[in-house]
Amino acid sequence: MTTHARPGVTGATTSPVATSREPDTIELLGLVAQLEDVAFARLAADAAEAPTTEQRLELSRFAAAAVERRERVLARIAELGADPVAALRQFDHVLDDFDARTQPATWWERLLKAYVGYGVADDFCRLAAEGLDPESRRVVLEVLDDASHAELAVAELDAAGGADDVLSARLALWGRRLVGEALGVVQRLLVQRPGLVRLVSEGAAAEQPGGGEQNAGTDVVAAPANAPTKLFGELTAQHTRRMSRLGLTA
Repeated sequence: MTTHARPGVTGATTSPVATSREPDTIELLGLVAQLEDVAFARLAADAAEAPTTEQRLELSRFAAAAVERRERVLARIAELGADPVAALRQFDHVLDDFDARTQPATWWERLLKAYVGYGVADDFCRLAAEGLDPESRRVVLEVLDDASHAELAVAELDAAGGADDVLSARLALWGRRLVGEALGVVQRLLVQRPGLVRLVSEGAAAEQPGGGEQNAGTDVVAAPANAPTKLFGELTAQHTRRMSRLGLTA
């Protein structure tokens, strides 16, 4: 297969297939960058609400780390020859409705929202990343695998819930509400963004025995027709695992 140098990038090569998928790649990278941007604002707000000085310091450090992760994703967008600001801007309000519907009433609800609610969006991006080129996939997975804030939430929630059955019951209900709203965000993304559907489908095809079948005479992978259904099954399973870590019923 003939390869061509990307204009303005010395020594870079790409294939026709990689080029045809690049808009989808930019779209997912823009979403991941936006999630990190939202995480920065959320963690900074959490730091201001934290009940102890230790938590405030830790959360403010997590906020700074979210900025660094966002910049790594934006740098990858620039490497691909796209406009990082435009890629980020297209998802400016992606979580507005989710946040409006899930306003936490307590510190514990706030922690669970960060761990469970936003965790669904991260899981979706991880699964969609399976359809990316190797370098973009590496960047996305490394960014999303930073679990330091999740570990703080788990430790705090586990300690609080273990000593208070009433709190645990309330948090279990809150978790079910959060996952329902978060899955609604994913559903809207799939309806509005066909490129994300293609990435999910390509990732699902790659996981089939033999890496999926190729159509005769093309480089297009035959994706499973039920890939979106499998996606929601996996997202729900991940949510159940998160709740189980806290001893809560999903």
